[in-house]
Amino acid sequence: MYKLLQKLRVDGTNHGACYGTNGWVSDNSGATVVSINPTDGQPLASVQAAGHQSYEHVVEQATSAFRAWSERPAPIRGQFVRDMGNALREHVEPLGELIALEMGKIRAEGIGEVQEMIDICDFAVGLSRQLYGRTMHSERQGHGMYELWHPLGPTGVSTAVNFPGAPWAWNAAIAAVCGNTVVWKPSEITPLTAIAVQHIANMVMSDHNIAGVFNLIVGDGPSTGSRLVNDARFPLISFTGSVSTGRQVGKQVAARLGRSILELGGNNGIIVAPDADLDLTVQAIAFGAIGTSGQRCTSTRRLIVHHSIANQLTERLVNTYNQIQIGNPLQNDILMGPLVHAKAVEDMMTALDEVSANGGQIVYGGKHLTKLGPYFVQPAIVRMPHQSKLVCEETFAPILYVMEYRDLTEAIAIHNSVPQGLSSAIFTCNLNTAERFLSVGGSDCGIANVNIGTSGAEIGGAFGGEKDTGGGREAGSDAWKGYMRRQTTTINWTKELPLAQGIKFTTDRQNNN
Repeated sequence: MYKLLQKLRVDGTNHGACYGTNGWVSDNSGATVVSINPTDGQPLASVQAAGHQSYEHVVEQATSAFRAWSERPAPIRGQFVRDMGNALREHVEPLGELIALEMGKIRAEGIGEVQEMIDICDFAVGLSRQLYGRTMHSERQGHGMYELWHPLGPTGVSTAVNFPGAPWAWNAAIAAVCGNTVVWKPSEITPLTAIAVQHIANMVMSDHNIAGVFNLIVGDGPSTGSRLVNDARFPLISFTGSVSTGRQVGKQVAARLGRSILELGGNNGIIVAPDADLDLTVQAIAFGAIGTSGQRCTSTRRLIVHHSIANQLTERLVNTYNQIQIGNPLQNDILMGPLVHAKAVEDMMTALDEVSANGGQIVYGGKHLTKLGPYFVQPAIVRMPHQSKLVCEETFAPILYVMEYRDLTEAIAIHNSVPQGLSSAIFTCNLNTAERFLSVGGSDCGIANVNIGTSGAEIGGAFGGEKDTGGGREAGSDAWKGYMRRQTTTINWTKELPLAQGIKFTTDRQNNN
């Protein structure tokens, strides 16, 4: 890890944090961004964020590089992405530790995030030979119809603090094999991870004698992010972040008739049936609610439990939470690190202060563990009536609301009553119960699991959700179509010109008579 930090010049001095085809660039008009170690609240390093000049340089170079890159055959583009995945493999441990250091998730999760980046590169390599279009039968004799998929253009990718690397890879690997160049604006809270990834990308681009495929601009949302979103040179913007910001992004991109992929908030619930395997259930809930200190968009926030087992399950969860080791995320045996910054701690404490007024009761945790560091907290378990407005809000912190139900219809209604629709799960040993949860009248989320928690999706499936989650899809399945433009083609190989729908239209007067 420390060799990688040295390579990044993480020594408290400014580092130009914009990268285009001519290398690292910066200008004096850009603000200074400071990366804070959430474990102790101390600065790790500062970087020079994008100003107008550096932003324009990077975007112009990415736009210019698009034509040459898009004309390369997709399997050749796949070879580049394959080597990107291999380069990440060579750096999996130090890069994973850097993610843990800068974001605060435990080391195992940091390394797991890098593995996810590697996995999506592997997926994209295979995809580079499978960008299939359909063939259709024409109603006109001697005609053929089919569709082609073409690169869309430079892609703007704006990612969030909780996953400093993986969402970039979901977008960048797929966009690259589709023939697009990428400009990445990471969260200004975790710029060092982005700089490290860009260094790795630079090595791979150099090996392939290409430039401008992967590009970086560091800056805040109101200035750099807004500029990116409103820039007509980007036909596609992929945004990961809050619902409130996502609404603005969606409006601004739509106003210029661009496309957006929105991955916004999650308020993910697990229904626990009376016949559930509780050993399995407790394990899944613990990871879902505590993993990344409750700061995943797929974190388990609501537990909807059959009334007959609610007390038993709550007691088991309290016992499990008592065994969670909280501390420095880089140390062995630690299962929960700090929250990412002071605002996250404040939001958690504000939500817990409202529990009593909303008819709830804190049955475990919720304390601010200042002796460990400024951003450490205890995960909280809260018994809460499902009618409470508090459970409809996404608090990006390790708060688990436990609610009761009496029949499956009520459980599904409770589950679907929140504005967000990202990830969901049910624990049951009954096939009928599971199928009902997965049916049209069941979960209204983009992800629905049975006997698996809400968190930890594989890259093979399309990732994203419905309602306030934004409706975007990234990573696997046919999410690649969002990064390309569809072209429907009809070929006539006859000497006649029949029209569709049997329309007769001719300028031959003799034939008209």
